[in-house]
Amino acid sequence: MPRARLAAFSAFSAITALATFATTGTATAADAQLAGSWAPFTRCPVDAPPMAGADGRATTPQCVASHSDSGSIVLGNTTVTTGASDLQLGVVQNSDGTSTLVPPASGTIIADSATIPGGLLGLMCPSDIPVITDICKQLDDSSLNRITATVESVGAPHDFALAAGATTGQPIIAIPVRIRLKNPFLSDHCTIGSASDPVVLRPQNLTQPAFKIERFAAGGSPDPAGTMSRIGLTGSTQGDSSFAVPGASGCGLLGLIDLAVNAKTGLPSAAGHNSVTLNDTHTYLGGLYAPGTVYPDAGKILAQNWHTAAG
Repeated sequence: MPRARLAAFSAFSAITALATFATTGTATAADAQLAGSWAPFTRCPVDAPPMAGADGRATTPQCVASHSDSGSIVLGNTTVTTGASDLQLGVVQNSDGTSTLVPPASGTIIADSATIPGGLLGLMCPSDIPVITDICKQLDDSSLNRITATVESVGAPHDFALAAGATTGQPIIAIPVRIRLKNPFLSDHCTIGSASDPVVLRPQNLTQPAFKIERFAAGGSPDPAGTMSRIGLTGSTQGDSSFAVPGASGCGLLGLIDLAVNAKTGLPSAAGHNSVTLNDTHTYLGGLYAPGTVYPDAGKILAQNWHTAAG
């Protein structure tokens, strides 16, 4: 496999595990409908300057997409089952072996909403704090009790290890995030983690996926001599159990709700007591089969092909 395609694939197999945490939007609604082998790459940021400006030699542009129908998160004493998740981004491989990750305008991850088991009752009740006890008495209404979690990026990925993406058991990338909790009783600023004290995920491959490579025409139709290629890794489990989770903050009532949430859920929680798992991942890397042959217009041609497939 050419070095550039292997390098980019290492990047996306690392970042896939983050998709388990995503809780905004819906993973079943694609931004675009693409033809044939382009189908997974509905949100690839082909028009972003780093992608469109890639020349095919010093810089090589590629699209990454990963999907999973289920997973789970353990944060302190709380376990959440997650639904479908979809991760997409652009990867620009540099000739010096480094890479530039390019998120779509809609965000790297879109996923089905995850609901906290037991709702707000389960998250902070019962409590020894009188004002919290009063809130707990009002939570019989399911609409008031329901609480969801939204993961938000709070910094640039770092500590990228190229070779780890093609192996198991090695952290591939570090991704700082915070988790926003949403409920009518909570402040809009209620989060677990923050920009200054984030949850830092270091995903890795837990099992080896099945491998497949194919070539296809510019518009997406199968073609063994096509100008495009797609690498697929499917059926793998990904995860991380190395991250620490700080306490909740900004949840309201001058910090009293923070105290109640943290006491009930066991936060902050040290590394080794939290985990994320992503089941049966289907991950794809797509790009020009021989980008150097269209130097210096590789990025422009990749974008043109994507738009052709999008109709």
